Amino acid sequence: MKELDSKIEELKKLMAESGIEAGVELSVLEERIRSQSKKESVWKRVELARHPDRPYAMDYITRIFDNFIELHGDRAYGDDPAIIGGLAFLDSTPVTILANQKGRSLKENVLRNHGMAHPEGYRKALRLAKDAEKFRRPIITFIDTAGAYPGLGAEERGIGEAIARNLREFSQLSTPIICIIIGEGGSGGALGLCVGDKVYMLENAIYSVISPEGCASILLRDASKAKDAAAMLRITSSDLLEFKVINGVIPEPPGGAHTDPDSMAKAIKEIILKDLADISDRTPEVLIRYRNQKIRKIGHWNEAAGL
Repeated sequence: MKELDSKIEELKKLMAESGIEAGVELSVLEERIRSQSKKESVWKRVELARHPDRPYAMDYITRIFDNFIELHGDRAYGDDPAIIGGLAFLDSTPVTILANQKGRSLKENVLRNHGMAHPEGYRKALRLAKDAEKFRRPIITFIDTAGAYPGLGAEERGIGEAIARNLREFSQLSTPIICIIIGEGGSGGALGLCVGDKVYMLENAIYSVISPEGCASILLRDASKAKDAAAMLRITSSDLLEFKVINGVIPEPPGGAHTDPDSMAKAIKEIILKDLADISDRTPEVLIRYRNQKIRKIGHWNEAAGL
């Protein structure tokens, strides 16, 4: 882009010196170049969010927390390995951790269903969240899923109801909740773990109501236009911060989080510690009131101000 900008400036200077009138054509060309550049930039973020070497939830859990003990089952149907949860220590503070977990190998991906959870996964998360509320343990969630699993069994067991219940119950939990989107934040599958007092995204994470491919297929009638759809959806961390959907963006190492997982984990830990120090002293009533105010502000549009 810098080279193209330089060439355009040279062309403008040459036109001014020679008296050639082509300002409109040049402006159109400039806009096309910038539009294409934006599409490529957004798609690069999508690729980094899906990078096969990108750290998953357990990679961060083992680096940030001590003595993690995983707990299983929703006490109704079974266990869902696509969502992990359990108890751990953040330095000396006991916390409850909930997270989407993808697999590295084919065998693990089959086990974890590529991080796409069934209803029992969300019900397990709610069970552990209620336990955390009882003992006033802060809840830390890590979100990384393309979406909830839309299969027949998941629908039969009430995937929509399970996610909706989590949205309602998490909004009323009387214990601090910090959510970190570390990779893909896909639709309701992400929302089921992403209601909190503070919501952050890693720099190259994405968060959207639908995948770029799905949007391209439905709205643009052409799945090959996923890059165009990604730019239209405004799914990057900078977009979501601008819309005030999230509280902040956590910078990644050059090249993405997978280039230096240790420093990435350190940055996440610093954010968690800072926020827990800020919100842990709030009374349950104040905590819930501010959380709900934050949720209700999402999506507000001021037509006069364009905000």
